[in-house]
Amino acid sequence: MSYQDLEGIRVWGVPDESAVRQMRTCAQTGDVFQAALMADHHKGYSQPIGGVVAYHDMVSPSGVGYDIACGNKAVRTNLHLKDIRKDLHRILDEIQKQVAFGLGRTSNKRIDHELFDDESWKEVKPLKGLYDLARSQLGTVGSGNHYVDILQDVASGEIWVAVHFGSRGFGHKTATGFLNLAAGRAFDAKPPGESMDQPPALFSVRSQLGQDYLRAMSLAGRYAYAGRDAVIQQVLDLLGADDTFSVHNHHNYAWKEEHNGQEVYVVRKGATPCFPGQLGFIGGSMADISVVVRGKDSAESALALYSTVHGAGRIMSRTQAAGKMNWKKKRRIGGSITREQMLRARIDGVELRGAGTDESPFVYRKLEDVLDAHKATLDILHVLKPVGVVMAGEDEYDPYMD
Repeated sequence: MSYQDLEGIRVWGVPDESAVRQMRTCAQTGDVFQAALMADHHKGYSQPIGGVVAYHDMVSPSGVGYDIACGNKAVRTNLHLKDIRKDLHRILDEIQKQVAFGLGRTSNKRIDHELFDDESWKEVKPLKGLYDLARSQLGTVGSGNHYVDILQDVASGEIWVAVHFGSRGFGHKTATGFLNLAAGRAFDAKPPGESMDQPPALFSVRSQLGQDYLRAMSLAGRYAYAGRDAVIQQVLDLLGADDTFSVHNHHNYAWKEEHNGQEVYVVRKGATPCFPGQLGFIGGSMADISVVVRGKDSAESALALYSTVHGAGRIMSRTQAAGKMNWKKKRRIGGSITREQMLRARIDGVELRGAGTDESPFVYRKLEDVLDAHKATLDILHVLKPVGVVMAGEDEYDPYMD
């Protein structure tokens, strides 16, 4: 058995007590069917990252979180490393130049998509004011732990392209607005500073507010998919490559599912759906492997609510790693990790663009370790190692990230 049962909460991996405490609060709030923590879990806002909570007729906007529909897309290309090795430096420079990374960035090219014709923009009243922002940011990546990776398949040598980001400013403002409404404030109010450990906000799915949130979340999900599709295509065009296989999934979202013969709403925050036969992409740190997995049909899979990890999992907070930013002095103060240490820790052969020390390998577990805790629930189909990593710059802060 690779999990522990802690007061009715099944916990994979090494328990992080702060995350377990948060999960106990989640499990005791609302009409909860089941709760579980994946092996990459750590403390989050209200519901921990790596946390999965299934509700009867309820959905939690704080559980889904501020980065609605954050997720990954990975594609295998028709290229091998030998095809791009000599040109990799230029390719990464072009990705950094042409793909819009960073806080508040708008897309370098307006992207039309059928999602902008969705009636929800008109019928869910709070979304009307977010339409222009959404249009301007479709196809932007953001910062923090969001990235574009060029990877090599360890077995075949084939080149893969992967991205990680969500619904950008549209999703963040949607989440903030519905959390305001849950607290009795106006949608566009400036929320007060709230505790990371506060109980989850909950809507009945039978209420108008619950229905509006589900429609808004669904639209943010389509938006995140469209954004990741656009950035992947942009990178494929830069590589002059074709897509031969793809994997695409959210890991911050709520799904209506059936478990043990009961219809429930499963809120996954930083957790990848992993039903039998389902494919998922899971990324490690800039110096670690990433993998493509396929869910198994096992008793343990059912106990995990058919979920698995979404990454390696942080063991050091952003502030602890990078320190606090002093904008007057334009430098960070008090960080545990220097950029020199971060660069020395990168594996041989990885070229890096951007990224702050809060994303260094030191702040993450090893992906192999957290995957090992879930070996009864998944098969690893492809092991990918990074050759190029592109992220936003050193001192970018992104409130839209998970």
